[in-house]
Amino acid sequence: MKKRSRHFEVFNLSFLDVVSCSFGAVVLIVLLSKSSVVGGVVDVDRISELLKSYTQTQMLSAEFESQLQQLSLTIDEQAGNETQLQSEIKKARQTLAGLQIENANLTKEIGMLQKKISPPAATIATDDDAPAEVIYAGGIPVDANFIVFIVDTSGSMQAIWPKVMAQMENILNIHPKVKGFQVLNDNGKHLFSAYQRKWISDTPTMRKNVLRLMRTWKPFSNSSPVEGLQRALTLYVKADMKVSIYILGDDYTGSSYDPVLQTIAQRNTNKRTGEPMARIHAISFYNPKLGNIFRLSTLMREVTRQSRGTFIALD
Repeated sequence: MKKRSRHFEVFNLSFLDVVSCSFGAVVLIVLLSKSSVVGGVVDVDRISELLKSYTQTQMLSAEFESQLQQLSLTIDEQAGNETQLQSEIKKARQTLAGLQIENANLTKEIGMLQKKISPPAATIATDDDAPAEVIYAGGIPVDANFIVFIVDTSGSMQAIWPKVMAQMENILNIHPKVKGFQVLNDNGKHLFSAYQRKWISDTPTMRKNVLRLMRTWKPFSNSSPVEGLQRALTLYVKADMKVSIYILGDDYTGSSYDPVLQTIAQRNTNKRTGEPMARIHAISFYNPKLGNIFRLSTLMREVTRQSRGTFIALD
């Protein structure tokens, strides 16, 4: 039997398989190595972004903290201003109270002095063509053609009613002849309801009738001439008439002088000339039983001054 010779080849199929596998392993290692490096780069970028965000957050936090401190300082400052304002208000109230007390004392002192002196001579403008002895009687201008009485009919006045009646008669006597007259109480109530919006004829008989009815006249009164003045100025005062209004009372119970003065300014002013249309005179009766006997005097002094009238305080 012939012996077969065997030829050995280095680069056979098995060798190629080993080489191929090795090359593949190397390629795989290279690929895995590159992937790991790329992943590392991605992680560094992320950390950089996080650090940047953290820095920005720190800056915003510091800014907000500064703003908070400023707001706290502003609140403290406002609180201090409010405390100061409260203190100033308290001082102002104390000052006002002291001034009110001082004003009351001065008013009382003025009233005491008024009792000791006689009424001053009237210094009121009159018509140039009228004789002086006719225009004035006892310090009161008597140049009116029409007369309106506004009489306080309260209980305190009823207690001195004979004195009130005597003064009304005196006023009528210093006006010996007028074209007409009217009588209202301080609330605007007419003595003669039938003569509302009309003048009572000036005759000796009507004068006696008026005085007779006055003796028992007791309509409701609030001791404030505001309503009576409003009706008198509205119904009986015109720019082309010479009217004198006489207010007789002993007290003023209104809370303020303004309503009376505003009524006079609005309804007793000639719109064309700006002058008073009617003279307003006032007679104040002293009554020691009243609480504040000087309020009416204070008010009537200003009323008569604005209306070219005369104020007389009776003891």
